[in-house]
Amino acid sequence: MDKLKISTAQFENKSGDKAYNLSLIDKLAEKASLEGSDVIAFHECSITGYTFALHLTKAQMLDLAEFIPEGESILKLTEIAKKWNITILAGLFEKDKNEKIFKAYVCIDKNGLVAKFRKLHPFVNLHISAGDQYCVFELHGWKCGILICYDNNIIENVRATKLLGAEIIFMPHVTMCTPSTRPGAGFVDPKLWENRETDPTSLRLEFNGMKGREWLMKWLPARAYDNAIYAVFSNPIGMDDDQLKNGCSMIIDPFGDILAECKTLGDDFVTATLTREKLTMAGGFRYINARKPELYRDIIGQPHKSEQKVSWLSSDNK
Repeated sequence: MDKLKISTAQFENKSGDKAYNLSLIDKLAEKASLEGSDVIAFHECSITGYTFALHLTKAQMLDLAEFIPEGESILKLTEIAKKWNITILAGLFEKDKNEKIFKAYVCIDKNGLVAKFRKLHPFVNLHISAGDQYCVFELHGWKCGILICYDNNIIENVRATKLLGAEIIFMPHVTMCTPSTRPGAGFVDPKLWENRETDPTSLRLEFNGMKGREWLMKWLPARAYDNAIYAVFSNPIGMDDDQLKNGCSMIIDPFGDILAECKTLGDDFVTATLTREKLTMAGGFRYINARKPELYRDIIGQPHKSEQKVSWLSSDNK
């Protein structure tokens, strides 16, 4: 398939309410399918909700998490994919038989599980284990990869996924509108969301400013441009537990240009048609071919202790 129609969605999830969240995934998948989309992608932990997990114990996390592929949510996603003849990507918490917990993102078609990725740099709950491998798979004749949220901020992850063959990288997030050492960062007042119908301007100023979209634009297009890939960014909108998120789900081409972006203040999706010629026309294609790994192989691979600090996280999980 030389052309591929992909949708990326945003919606306001409910914490821990899988049935409700899956019903929205069903609704948006139907609409995208009717508009001719082959694939629809949703945000990180779109099935379960995200931020509320900050306060859950390990026992509560195990109750929330599911086995993959036999879990009920995977079966429901398969049912939805088959009903609307569309491939779905969505996120949830996973557990294994040794009671290890992971942040997972899955690709599901009418036949069931196509691919599963475990977040390499997880946080939000101290009981979540890190994934230990990249994920590249075929989808409608295209090579695809998955990196979840913070994974994309470590540039080596995006380059490694590209070098493994990815032409499209799905980048599900729950991000923006949180505190940081970065100037201009911070939470957005939930009252602005409550008043969005009467005063959308004040909300958009926050969503589009340094707390939100302006920060995203500092780095997200560069990931697509430098690696000559299509980036499919998905993010929730509205309240995720006690934090307000600003959506901005978008698809970026290998030139770093935005092909489509959600701009509504509510549940929505946008669709773009991906074409193969951009993969080799873009500057990143030339840059990758011009690499001299013999110069920096040992530098990149030198011993290093990984540290991960996120200012808005607490350490009260037990």
